[in-house]
Amino acid sequence: MKATGIVRRIDELGRVVIPKEIRRTLRIRVGDPLEIYTDRDGGVILKKYSPIGELGDFAKEYAEALYQSLGHLSIICDKDTVIAAAGPNKKEYLDKPISAEIEQLIANRERHMAQPPTEAAIRIVQDERDTSVYSAQLIFPISANGDTIGAVVLVSRESGVVFNKSEMKVCETASYFMGKQMEG
Repeated sequence: MKATGIVRRIDELGRVVIPKEIRRTLRIRVGDPLEIYTDRDGGVILKKYSPIGELGDFAKEYAEALYQSLGHLSIICDKDTVIAAAGPNKKEYLDKPISAEIEQLIANRERHMAQPPTEAAIRIVQDERDTSVYSAQLIFPISANGDTIGAVVLVSRESGVVFNKSEMKVCETASYFMGKQMEG
């Protein structure tokens, strides 16, 4: 564990305030669920909870199935991080924080379909060194129990690739299916 040097008192209702600097660094927003753990030394550990993270192995298999079926880089993310990726250069994305643009799409429950140069593709991960150029991009939010909890992303770097209606439907189906798995 890393010490921060910040001390907070528990109020009469058992609450403690997590300092703004830590919330900003860890990307914890109002309403975000946190898991509470205890360690053997009597410490309390708060960890940001990711509902999709519970389906980690399933998400990896689903991303792999999308890649095998469509031949394009397939990514599944929660509201903060890429949790599964399959296809070329998947290690550039796996376990990386998602970009603010994708966070905004998820928050607004928006789909994004880009076929450059007519529509601009957006950056997938927060890494400023990511200068990937995509020839096509699909992003469909994942919803469960009325909340958006992540997204399914399909991208291609091959020039001349244009996603057709069937690829859009497959990506949309993947987002619905992941959401249903969370509800079940």
